Amino acid sequence: QVQLVESGGELVQPGGSLRLSCVVSVSDIRRYATGWFRQAPGKEREFLVAFRWNGGTVRYSDNAKDRFTASRDNNKNTAYLQMDNLKPEDTAVYFCAAGLSTLDFWTNFRSQRQYEFWGQGTQVTVSS
Repeated sequence: QVQLVESGGELVQPGGSLRLSCVVSVSDIRRYATGWFRQAPGKEREFLVAFRWNGGTVRYSDNAKDRFTASRDNNKNTAYLQMDNLKPEDTAVYFCAAGLSTLDFWTNFRSQRQYEFWGQGTQVTVSS
């Protein structure tokens, strides 16, 4: 069983920065991949970034690649999402999720169906 807990969401002004955290509780984290998604009110859940805990290329969506940076601390089983130059349209609930890092996973890593385990989400509001 994998448990994920996000934190760090809050109200921030446009142009500001925020770093989200996701603590992943699992016995062998290197078997898994983790993704960050977000869901704005009335919209579908949107893929942002995915990465392997055992290293390798980090995969970003076009919406995330210029202003968002994913990182991880394997010693703490914690993933981070650094978000810079935030805009009102970034307002959403942000989720982290995990799935086994298999070849099948990476053929469709943008799909939320590839992620078996999800956190509860953390609210990010960008407003002046």
